[in-house]
Amino acid sequence: MRVAIVTESFLPHVNGVTNSVLRMLEHLAPRGYDLHVITPIAGDGWHGDVPVTRLLSLPMPGYSAVAISLVGHRRLSAILREIAPDVVHLASPFVVGVPAVRAASDLGIPVVAAFQTDVAGFASRYGLGVADAMVWRRLRRIHGASDLTLAPSRPTIHDLKAHDVPRVEFWPRGVDAATFNPTHRHDGLRAEWTGSRDDVVVGYVGRVAAEKEVEQLAVLADIPGVTVVVVGDGPARSNLERLIPAGVFTGFLHGDELSRAVASLDVMVHTGRFETFCQSVHEALASGVPVVAPASGGPLDLVTPSRNGWLYPPGDEQALRGHVLDLVGDQFKREAMGVAARQSVAGRSWCAVMTQLEQHYADVVAARSPASALRGSA
Repeated sequence: MRVAIVTESFLPHVNGVTNSVLRMLEHLAPRGYDLHVITPIAGDGWHGDVPVTRLLSLPMPGYSAVAISLVGHRRLSAILREIAPDVVHLASPFVVGVPAVRAASDLGIPVVAAFQTDVAGFASRYGLGVADAMVWRRLRRIHGASDLTLAPSRPTIHDLKAHDVPRVEFWPRGVDAATFNPTHRHDGLRAEWTGSRDDVVVGYVGRVAAEKEVEQLAVLADIPGVTVVVVGDGPARSNLERLIPAGVFTGFLHGDELSRAVASLDVMVHTGRFETFCQSVHEALASGVPVVAPASGGPLDLVTPSRNGWLYPPGDEQALRGHVLDLVGDQFKREAMGVAARQSVAGRSWCAVMTQLEQHYADVVAARSPASALRGSA
């Protein structure tokens, strides 16, 4: 099967959308899929053996790492006509999603749209709450014209249906249990972070940006016997460094460095309420690290309070602090939750997740087949 993956984000910009697309390439290509990536960055190229068509774009004002496509549906129609895919996969569609779904419709190609970014939530976080209705209108336009929308968590399914998005199915995210594993815990790295003190290491992993509400981490800065570690980078980093002057800021990590860093935490804190899934929480749990996160979006599917972590009311900094204090002050509870954290994600492999995706592709292709149309008219 040939699949054109139209993604709003791709390398070199690394985020949840990019990582999900990379996992698709890693797992589907060896299964015989003919893949082609289309993404809004100028210039063409390859990712391994997968061709990448990069669309003309401009950097987003104030966030240059994000590209905004300038390409309309006619250009996308020409690209798709040349590729001739059996399915178009839209990865977190919003800007390029509208012309892409229109182009696919013009060519009669079935579309699977993976909803992954809470654009409306991000807009409200950046003081653009007035745009909420406009954002949802655009999302309904994209997903309403798609054959199937895939959502990564049950709270996200509920949100999509509440906003009248049709034909929504559950498609979660996987985790590499070998890469994210308690065995990667590194005493030397912990000593480097803590200055060889016997501190409890409380960390955040992810993009350091306003929509992640990272400023809430400042409420942890004065807890005695705690070293706060921030793994990641982004436009809010300099402000967060001012708020947590004794914190450790590693910058962006990947590969073995990221594996060691996550497994070397004692508690992982995620602060953003606008997560459709939250892969960083998933990876922390696989690493045997209990998680404190907002009771909102994706973490509701991942964190079971008093078992593998705690959930707190979104934005309630004192509740966040209280749950961290609970784990900091009780090593036995912290370690027991760490064991349960690892157990809670058992079986959630990328291999299993991609098998589900294959079935979704087969279903939309079969539904568009002439035989299916004849059965429907009988």
